[in-house]
Amino acid sequence: MSSMNGNRDIIQEISVDCPGSGLFGRPRVSVLGVGFDAVTAEESIARALEIIGGDGEKSYVVTPNPEIVWMARRIGALRDAINSAGIVLADGIGIILAGKILKTPMPEKIPGIDFASALLGRMASSGRSVYLLGAKPGVAEKAAENLMKSYPELRIAGAADGYFTDDAPVIERINAARPDVLLVCLGAPKQELWMSENLEKLDVRLCAGLGGSLDVFAGEVKRAPAFFRKLELEWFYRLITDPRRIKRMIKLPLFLISAALSKKSK
Repeated sequence: MSSMNGNRDIIQEISVDCPGSGLFGRPRVSVLGVGFDAVTAEESIARALEIIGGDGEKSYVVTPNPEIVWMARRIGALRDAINSAGIVLADGIGIILAGKILKTPMPEKIPGIDFASALLGRMASSGRSVYLLGAKPGVAEKAAENLMKSYPELRIAGAADGYFTDDAPVIERINAARPDVLLVCLGAPKQELWMSENLEKLDVRLCAGLGGSLDVFAGEVKRAPAFFRKLELEWFYRLITDPRRIKRMIKLPLFLISAALSKKSK
């Protein structure tokens, strides 16, 4: 296949319409067929709190990074699950760069772990509750212990690992606990698909798919030092501390090239 045909195939794959406005009443920024809410961290937290405290429709939050967007190019169900979310946040400098390439810049990068930390802090001040789902056995419980130390007024409704094959008993336990928020940390694409498929069965106002956040809260995985995060080099810190990630990192240049090609195709 010629390179020209290859480029045409890429453009055809990523020229997918994404939903218009989500829960913010404004058009989303389309990055390779995935729609992102062009909002600040504070706007995202405020909207999440409105959902938690309201009596309208339930919703879920997703925080795609370039790797997840790249995955969504091939998995239509994942792309649909992301675009059906009430809140879609730009997790990763690659998403921000793609927005600039497409001349539709987003205000800021909002890592899922930062969104979760800020949301839980605000929830604690009003006595709200959270259920932790995901990671290896024992990790969610350890995360719960640490969160209670960080946010003494936060109510932990329950915790369970992500090693299950039958959704029904898991959903039953969550519903019995009746949390305000459910953190779903099953990794992509499982967490996005799980929330999309099970939201209506859950007695929860808001779900949030947050990948490895429970490992961070539990102290199993350390975040990059503030110096790296300030310079937008958290990805580089992850690479030098875990060289095996190189196979995943090489997708970033391809992601940005595809974003540029999609701009030319419009």
